[in-house]
Amino acid sequence: MNRTKLKVSAAAAVAITASLAFAQKIENPVPIGVAVAQTSNTALLGQEQVIGAKFAEKFLNARGGINGTPFKLVFQDAAGDENSAINAFQNLITKENVVGIVGPTLSQQAFAADPIADRAKVPVLGPSNTAKGVPQIGNYIARVSAPVAVVAPNAIRTALRLDPKIKKVAVLYAQNDAFSVSETGTFQDTAKAQGLTLSTVQKFQTTDTDFTTQVTAVLNADVDLAIVSGLAADGGNLVKQLRQLGYKGLIIGGNGLNTSNMFPVCQKLCDGVIIAQAYSPSQPSAANQVFVKEYRAQYKKDPPQFAAQAYAGVQVFVEALRAVDRKKKLNTWSLDDLRVALNKQILAGKYNTPLGLISFDKDGEVVQKDFYVAQIKMKDAKTGSFVFLK
Repeated sequence: MNRTKLKVSAAAAVAITASLAFAQKIENPVPIGVAVAQTSNTALLGQEQVIGAKFAEKFLNARGGINGTPFKLVFQDAAGDENSAINAFQNLITKENVVGIVGPTLSQQAFAADPIADRAKVPVLGPSNTAKGVPQIGNYIARVSAPVAVVAPNAIRTALRLDPKIKKVAVLYAQNDAFSVSETGTFQDTAKAQGLTLSTVQKFQTTDTDFTTQVTAVLNADVDLAIVSGLAADGGNLVKQLRQLGYKGLIIGGNGLNTSNMFPVCQKLCDGVIIAQAYSPSQPSAANQVFVKEYRAQYKKDPPQFAAQAYAGVQVFVEALRAVDRKKKLNTWSLDDLRVALNKQILAGKYNTPLGLISFDKDGEVVQKDFYVAQIKMKDAKTGSFVFLK
């Protein structure tokens, strides 16, 4: 016998081992990866995503999981930087053998980590990646988070309804964050289209805590509206310092400030900030009303946008897996082939989620109809709510 014919390449051996390992585990819970920020300053956003994903795991498994087969979420901390997201994706793909990944939290991380999943043909659903170009990273990249170009302009239009006398605008953004750079571009274009004057444009870092220079420039420009694109910790501190140093006008916050976890940062000075949202607890669909009822019962408050989007990401994976399983039982697939089939099914489906009815275009961009604008109303130094404006 020619022993060389029996040799298997190392790469093939790894692939065979991975597929066999998955086949052995498929009768157990089907693994879906979740790579979001559990640490770093980005955790103010990621904490809500963890809650939303875990809520989906409990809720959907209690209702049959994947046609009777349960699924499990495998969490990896993607923190707030690119390397952490890359490591999280690699671990989920090669060690945990997940069928797909919900994550990461930031667009900046998506541009670094998503290509790894795309090359491995592992489907990704971005729960909060709204920067321009994310779905175009690759054929296996989609998102349930509507792009900033669709959502952000609503905040400026609402501010003008609240105060038609607005003429001069200050724009402040985190220059080291891809999402904030993308968002501020949309804000600036919208402001100009509305006939407003950009009196000052100020840059900062997401790691900054002292914004005296930026706030002084805003005050010297004597603007009617300040627009902040950053994350919850830096954005909350910037809002606080704008008010502490005497700014009296309206403030618009970007999507990175779209969390109640910002309230302890700027406390009562969060009051009045306007933020456009891709989710509302009042969204009338039956799917959302069930979600809101169950969420309120468990967490004693309304679900926030980042939780709802993470829930939707898990839901899309589960419903797509159900569809694949109906065609061919999951325990008969190899891992590689299942990932490919799952990605195809995700893009082909329509999903009744807490965000409303969503689907995806050929690039993996979410197709969503309903959007909202809310204004923060603080009850005291730590607690408040998003009041949705009509």
